[in-house]
Amino acid sequence: MSFYIHQIENWPNFTWESNEFINLLSEARNLQGRLIGRMATLGFDLRDEALLETLTLDVLKSAEIEGELLNPDQVRSSIAQRLGMKFAGLVMSDRNVDGMVDMMIDATRNCFNPLTTDRLFDWHAALFPMGRSGMFKIIVADWRKGISGTMQVISGRPGKEKVHFQAPDASLIENEMNQFLDWFNKKDKIDLVIKAAIAHLWFVTIHPFQDGNGRIARALTDMLLAQSDNTTQRFYSMSAQIRIERKQYYEILEKTQKGSLDITDWIKWFLSCLINAIKSTDTILEKVLFKADFWNKHSKTIINERQKKILNKLLDGFEGKLTSSKWAKIAKCSKDSAVRDINDLIKKDVLQKEDAGGRSTSYELKIE
Repeated sequence: MSFYIHQIENWPNFTWESNEFINLLSEARNLQGRLIGRMATLGFDLRDEALLETLTLDVLKSAEIEGELLNPDQVRSSIAQRLGMKFAGLVMSDRNVDGMVDMMIDATRNCFNPLTTDRLFDWHAALFPMGRSGMFKIIVADWRKGISGTMQVISGRPGKEKVHFQAPDASLIENEMNQFLDWFNKKDKIDLVIKAAIAHLWFVTIHPFQDGNGRIARALTDMLLAQSDNTTQRFYSMSAQIRIERKQYYEILEKTQKGSLDITDWIKWFLSCLINAIKSTDTILEKVLFKADFWNKHSKTIINERQKKILNKLLDGFEGKLTSSKWAKIAKCSKDSAVRDINDLIKKDVLQKEDAGGRSTSYELKIE
């Protein structure tokens, strides 16, 4: 008796009932079109800012799903520098951050290029530049081998892991991936959004690498969604939405793995997640427009580079309370210089003291 879908005789001949999700697909397609049209009306700088916000969120959340917390400033700077954006900043980024960024940008900016074994190996090498996953040495830029043991897909904290399914044996991977790549690159009549849903499930099922499969699966999803949008610019993040719906994601993944080759329910969940991801873009766009309005309002205000650096951090979503001590640390200046910077911005109606009391005075943007 077959316990997982990859053990079923007709694997990987997936089937689905289109009539059960046609309305969801229509809504997703409509939202995609409206979003692309809306972005086209923005100026070049605003569109770049929205793109940077989206890609930064995508990289951060894709890593976070795997329990890896990347530095937001490093991610943002790495993306901006690779895309040649003038506000790239000078923040140095770690090799693993650059590798994650390189993979995500290649998947979307070069979404119309064929997916090959070598390309996947390059992505994998970029994710693990030191040849290690945490403390453990892993096989990099090659399929997992039999020596790595049984591959189980799990979630949860160490000691409280839950096994969702077991991937195919390592000896089968090369043949499995050849089938997958042939299908992925084939020009067929499957709607590209549906193809993205299938590709994500199929790749995660094979789990061809010793580590990094989830991040690569999400990059492949972005790659096909970029094709479906017919643009190499990303303005919504599936990874961020999957992070929000992580519990439901693993539930439908486990249910599908232990079900039949009819993946209708999986596609329905994927489309619902996509719809929520596109709707969430309104938050990103509001943030970008607010930032643009802020700098337009203060275009004639004299602001030094230290002040500009901290203000941009506040506009990008500063975590915690901004105190003079934090200002000095971030701006790499003395406490006295930080206090002078802050008082100067208060006089210019750019900053104000927060109402909430506490041991230390904190500051926020003055919004009229």
